[in-house]
Amino acid sequence: MQHVVKLVILGRDGILNEFRDDHVKSPQEWTPIPGALEAVARLNQSGWHVVVATNQSGIGRGMIDMASVNAVHAHMAHCLAAVGGRVDAVFFCPHTPEDHCDCRKPLPGLVTEIGRRYGIDLHLVPMLSDTLRDLQAAHAAGCEPHLLRTGRAAKLDSEQLAQILAQVPGSRMHADLAGFADHLLRRDNVAISGLGELR
Repeated sequence: MQHVVKLVILGRDGILNEFRDDHVKSPQEWTPIPGALEAVARLNQSGWHVVVATNQSGIGRGMIDMASVNAVHAHMAHCLAAVGGRVDAVFFCPHTPEDHCDCRKPLPGLVTEIGRRYGIDLHLVPMLSDTLRDLQAAHAAGCEPHLLRTGRAAKLDSEQLAQILAQVPGSRMHADLAGFADHLLRRDNVAISGLGELR
């Protein structure tokens, strides 16, 4: 029987860390959202691999260089490790909208690349976002789209959130990354219980 990798794809800004309009340009500007890193650790401890897919147009705009991006991600990894969590990899699009690439969300190129790297059917993969753009990328790539009410989505009212969800079939909403982890681990437990009853 083939082993299926249990994989979750996260956006970065607004999911793991506080969103900044002026981009995260240094480790000092990377501020974790309360409970998010611990949620990643809980997913890891339950056998889930976590990767990040993020648009980083600040690179293309000359606002941040690769050394600074790497420093931010090293800091992120250190903060995760301190609570027993890890992100397997960070996939990012460095382009601006004017570059017309296929890896900038809402296009699915970045996400489909993750599917290729892991050799996994993306229909089995939840993808978390705080924007309509990222939900659309998840849907276009065939992932399960999940919206968190953190980051940019935290500023929206119930009607605006409902409008976003209505535009992307199959979308689900959670308060934050911890709430999503609760949902996914509950679903895991139900599936395991069901297998036990079949045996």
